[in-house]
Amino acid sequence: MTIFDPMNRALDLAREAGERGEVPVGAVILDPASGKIIGEGGNGPIGDHDPTAHAEIVAIRAAARLLGNYRLTGLHLYVSLEPCAMCAGAISFARIGKLVFAASDKKGGAVIHGPCFFEQPTCHWRPDVEQDETHSEEAASLLRAFFAARRG
Repeated sequence: MTIFDPMNRALDLAREAGERGEVPVGAVILDPASGKIIGEGGNGPIGDHDPTAHAEIVAIRAAARLLGNYRLTGLHLYVSLEPCAMCAGAISFARIGKLVFAASDKKGGAVIHGPCFFEQPTCHWRPDVEQDETHSEEAASLLRAFFAARRG
């Protein structure tokens, strides 16, 4: 019996984004009670002509539409890269119950780096946060290869 790993799906979405020329980041929103994916997405700012089309935002929008509610309380978000400040804000406003990310992002991350968004007194909702060390190197490798090819 194969156990579904939502981070593997997020990494698949990241690879698909990279193939489209987007920064390879993928996100999956999972209902932990049912084990079903409620929303998912890969980075799309370039193709969508939308600077807010980060993987997390795409997944949050899809989940909110599916559920007919902007509050995603109790759901889990799996993302291949530590969220930026914009995405951390959206995660907070959506009331995501748990955030799991793979690769950390010293330059643009806002969860354990930079502004540490969820630790700020102005943050009104804080998800449980976990770094997925099992997939962190794979996610980081996707990003390194993507940027190395562009510097090439």
